[in-house]
Amino acid sequence: MFMKHSLVAASSLGLALMWSASATVASDTAEAYPSKPLQFLVAAGAGGGTDNFARTVKPMLEKVLDTRVTVVNLPSASGAIAHQRTANSDPDGHTLDFSSSTLVTSLAAGQNPTGLDQLTPVARMQSDVMTLIVDPKKYPDFEAFLKHAKENPGKVIIGGTHAASPDRMAFLAFRDASGLDINFIPYDEEGSVSANVMGGNIDGMFGEISSTLSYMESGEMMPILVFAEERLGNFPDIPTTVEHGWDLTDGNERGVFVNADTPDDIVAKIESSLKEVYNSDAYQNYEEKVNLHYREGWLGSDAYRQKLEQNYELYKRLLEES
Repeated sequence: MFMKHSLVAASSLGLALMWSASATVASDTAEAYPSKPLQFLVAAGAGGGTDNFARTVKPMLEKVLDTRVTVVNLPSASGAIAHQRTANSDPDGHTLDFSSSTLVTSLAAGQNPTGLDQLTPVARMQSDVMTLIVDPKKYPDFEAFLKHAKENPGKVIIGGTHAASPDRMAFLAFRDASGLDINFIPYDEEGSVSANVMGGNIDGMFGEISSTLSYMESGEMMPILVFAEERLGNFPDIPTTVEHGWDLTDGNERGVFVNADTPDDIVAKIESSLKEVYNSDAYQNYEEKVNLHYREGWLGSDAYRQKLEQNYELYKRLLEES
């Protein structure tokens, strides 16, 4: 009997020592992180909003973590290659996936093989405002567009990039909320969409306020509706979805992901480091310069996961009903 109790006690002690050792290893791992240069996998092409986001964060995070960063653009398959590589990378926090809402829109459409169970969202840092953009010579304001759409059911055409993009989700959400009978045509790239709006071949497009500034300055295109609760400070003449009675405020979100098996303490260290970047004057000045400052971009890991799951259910419903 004594021997049996001794064995049980020894076993319990062994388990306790093993737990203590593993906790110490985890702590040491987080304390030593990063132990090598980081790699940013950008789930988009060069020059776009997600690429600019990653390349803006790069030198700031290098300074915070005292490391070096390599940026790799992987735009193929709506960024699915970047997500797959992240999910298959070593779960040590040295491979970071920079992605937009395309991650969850393509997942809802069944076009992304990498699920949210294979990636851990570290933080959301941007919540870009979505807008309805038109040729102002054709539609001087939203009321003109709305009148035309109501009087010509089924004839108004909105363009966007591929069938599972954030701009198509904006279209579906807008059509669902407004009840308008309008149609969507997908294009391979955003430049083709803009060209067809300016050429008069389609009636409009959905895009982020930050991506329309050059067109606004030239007068070639103009946002006439913003997906927001209140009018934007720099654009007080543009009406909002909410003032028209539509609970429609989602935009294009951008955040950072790692392999799902990355230890919690390393995820926490990356999250706190990104928050330090986000709170810096340099980053906030960048957001204001490109009109990303209209609403709070930051969501920590847990809150971001909840938001992604909510968006997934919304986009899946909209796609099923389309």
